Amino acid sequence: MKNSLRIFVPIFLLLSLTLSCTEKKIKIACIGDSITEGAGIEKQNLYSYPSILDSILGDKVDVLNCGRSGSASQKLSDFSYWNTKEFSNLFTYQPNVVIISHGTNDTKSQNWNAKQFELDYQALIDTIKTIPTNPNVILCIPVPIFDTVWGINDSTLQAGVIPILKKLAYTNNLQLIDLNTPLKDKNEFFPDNIHPNENGAREMARIVAREIHYRHNK
Repeated sequence: MKNSLRIFVPIFLLLSLTLSCTEKKIKIACIGDSITEGAGIEKQNLYSYPSILDSILGDKVDVLNCGRSGSASQKLSDFSYWNTKEFSNLFTYQPNVVIISHGTNDTKSQNWNAKQFELDYQALIDTIKTIPTNPNVILCIPVPIFDTVWGINDSTLQAGVIPILKKLAYTNNLQLIDLNTPLKDKNEFFPDNIHPNENGAREMARIVAREIHYRHNK
């Protein structure tokens, strides 16, 4: 119980103090891969999970979609998020909260290296924390992988990515939102077995919003 409280206190304090003491909007940046960007969704600006999250959280919050299709968190992957304009946009945006949902493309055989994944994900957290707004960082366990596609596979996600994310959340005292377990029986929300459709994105947004609001209301 102590560990749980220790992990979630920062985001609770941020939201409660910001909403009560200022009229400025809370700026939330969602970083990740094509699942965050909204690949396969016709109107990404309306129905990607960050866009729906923006709608759910209301007028006092502004959510920026910083997802980039194909990207992985490892610096030497086949397409590293570190080299994207979306990553650069994060520093221009100056968010108060950064929600990270990376790891799906890291499961590809040509990318996966457990030690490097942990080191580069830690570096990502540390780099985000250098933003002058000192944003609170929230990690997400990625959505389920229902079949191996493009080298993306569930076995590496379960045995490699998820345990490392849990470790990083604990050692860095960060909130961890599970997008995997609640969606495990929702294959119909993932037409290509990887990417959520509009219904899947809506469910992702609801999970994230529920976790943020739950801690705020505590």
